[in-house]
Amino acid sequence: MSRKLSRVSRIVFITVAIVSLLEAAGFAGTYFLYTRHYVSTDNAQVDGDRISINAPATGSVVAWSIDQGSTVRAREVVGRIRPTGGGPQPEQVIRAPGAGTIAVNEVVNGSYVTQGTELATAYDPEDIYVTARVKDTDIADVHPDALVDISVDAYPNIPMLGIVQVVRNSAASNFTIYPPAGADPSSPSKVDQYVPVKIALFNTGGAALLPGMNVTVHIHKQ
Repeated sequence: MSRKLSRVSRIVFITVAIVSLLEAAGFAGTYFLYTRHYVSTDNAQVDGDRISINAPATGSVVAWSIDQGSTVRAREVVGRIRPTGGGPQPEQVIRAPGAGTIAVNEVVNGSYVTQGTELATAYDPEDIYVTARVKDTDIADVHPDALVDISVDAYPNIPMLGIVQVVRNSAASNFTIYPPAGADPSSPSKVDQYVPVKIALFNTGGAALLPGMNVTVHIHKQ
């Protein structure tokens, strides 16, 4: 009985070993394919030119008329600031500095804010793009006009396409450093450096993209 169990155990072990080897070979092949033909990173997000709506004075927010998803026009009045203390004072108008869609709304009516506080953030939906952060060791393979395969976490079944528009110049101090993610355990002072790459979108499959969505990109090598 023990011999039969041992033989069965050996067969199971060998089968598992073969399957593991095949899986490893498949992973290695896929990895080689992507590293040979693409520069890939999941350190990327949907982005856009930020439109900040700030408090023009210190006081309480009143007549606040926007929320996340609202659209605003340039110079549109979206609320007022009612100053507090110091006797009667005129309310200060809050205007949107540009046209766009509100992505972040930080206040409600009655909120007390100080002058310069960012009350809301908007983006122009016609000027949405992807910012990918590529390791400096890979940036030599990234060139303007290169085709980019894009996968947005929020829409995993919708393949999207883009094109490299701008590769930031590292000599101009445009590296972004992330010590916690890039630190080498054997050398805590060593961190990875990343170069921001702006990717224009030209096929989103009809998906509604919002700034801040996480993205994975595969940039075609040329």
